[in-house]
Amino acid sequence: MEKKIAAFFDIDGTIARETLIVRHFKKLLNYGIIEQSVWYDKIRPFQDAYSKRYNDYDYYFLALADAYRESITGFNSVFNQFISQQVVEEIGEIVYKYTRSRINFHKENNHYIFFISGSPDFLVKEMALKYEVTEYRGSKYNIDDNDNFNGEIEPMWQSRKKQKEVLKLAEKYNVDLLNSYSYGDTSGDVSMLKLTGNSIAINPTKELVDIIKEDEELKDKAKIIVERKDVIYSLDSSVNILEI
Repeated sequence: MEKKIAAFFDIDGTIARETLIVRHFKKLLNYGIIEQSVWYDKIRPFQDAYSKRYNDYDYYFLALADAYRESITGFNSVFNQFISQQVVEEIGEIVYKYTRSRINFHKENNHYIFFISGSPDFLVKEMALKYEVTEYRGSKYNIDDNDNFNGEIEPMWQSRKKQKEVLKLAEKYNVDLLNSYSYGDTSGDVSMLKLTGNSIAINPTKELVDIIKEDEELKDKAKIIVERKDVIYSLDSSVNILEI
């Protein structure tokens, strides 16, 4: 059987310009499902430090993910589906022009398209439906017998977890990884970038750029794309990073 070409996309920071989990969290705040104090006490300090570039994004994201998991524990997953649909209706097209064009490219060439994201699976599902992709994987937020979130999650933001899912999908769909594509923006996407022959880092974090520059495999094949305002820059691993 002839092998197929596929494209594996992270979502937050790679496709979406706004983090899905942040918009969903704020929607829950607006509905009064989560107390406003949770945002201001547990998340806002980390967000401010990141926004002002005193701390890295990872510090902010991990604080957000922990507070988010705790806050939605006990919340009904059926009602949550309605809110998740609202979130994607609002920001589903606030995306990077480059990655939107790449999704269209892969569709035009009949490639499989997979979304593999650290965002909650119920949000990734709505993005997958919107962009009509082949399959999706996200962080799984488990529910109890009453369809309420029970506080247990199976995260999808670690690189090793994404590697496992890419290999599963490649086997299921008979994917030719050597000629396939992957798109990511953080160190959690390294395994995807290493598994495919065409590896693209979108607006990468410094940590990811450092990994690309030092990894013997990635530094020769990875392309770095930076989209700012109305300009898209294409770089290679020789890019210089200013230390400030």
